[in-house]
Amino acid sequence: MKLLIMGPPGAGKGTQAEGLVKEFSLVHVSTGDMFREAIKAGTEMGKRAKEYMDKGELVPDEVVVGMVNERLSQDDCQEKGFLLDGFPRTLPQAIALDEAIEALKINLNGVINIDVPRERLMARLTGRRICRNCGSSYHILFNPPQQEGKCDNCGGELYQRSDDNEEAVSNRLDVYENQTQPLIEYYIQKKLLKNINGDQEINKVLTEVITSIKTTSNISDYDDSLPSCC
Repeated sequence: MKLLIMGPPGAGKGTQAEGLVKEFSLVHVSTGDMFREAIKAGTEMGKRAKEYMDKGELVPDEVVVGMVNERLSQDDCQEKGFLLDGFPRTLPQAIALDEAIEALKINLNGVINIDVPRERLMARLTGRRICRNCGSSYHILFNPPQQEGKCDNCGGELYQRSDDNEEAVSNRLDVYENQTQPLIEYYIQKKLLKNINGDQEINKVLTEVITSIKTTSNISDYDDSLPSCC
């Protein structure tokens, strides 16, 4: 099974990715982990990526696609299948990914899009508070401290990171939406996209994702072997 998972900042995509990897025994291929592993292993693509990163420059799409191709061609991904997380982020990347995996003679079986209303994402992302002293993390809605503004562990002052304020979060969401909308339309046309309501309890989201996977025509061949969710 070869899947791709998408979702905006604050949608809980990482949590759902962990659940899917465990449920279906897939290899979790996240771009962040992939970069670190390729650089550590000293692969050709890892070396090329490091050259750009050391200069503080963005890694070009062709290098990122090459690293994805390199990772997906490894035995564990070929044997177990994979969940691709964090890539592609743009339409040109998606097209390049299709070309790369076609060369590997594999196809994506489904694209999961975790969808959460913007106002809910704003509440999730702007509610985080960090202790200045010990670094403990809280959320004013989902994990509030016992005493407002103070850390439960050490009594330190809680603060909001600059990238968690409303303006910064709004900009992040704008960038994501502008980049991702063409991707969504692209995968709809390919009949791969499954929109999942991410504005519900975590286990319900996971159940909906797994049900969607089992009932997707592109992966119906796997139905008899798929495990049951929680």
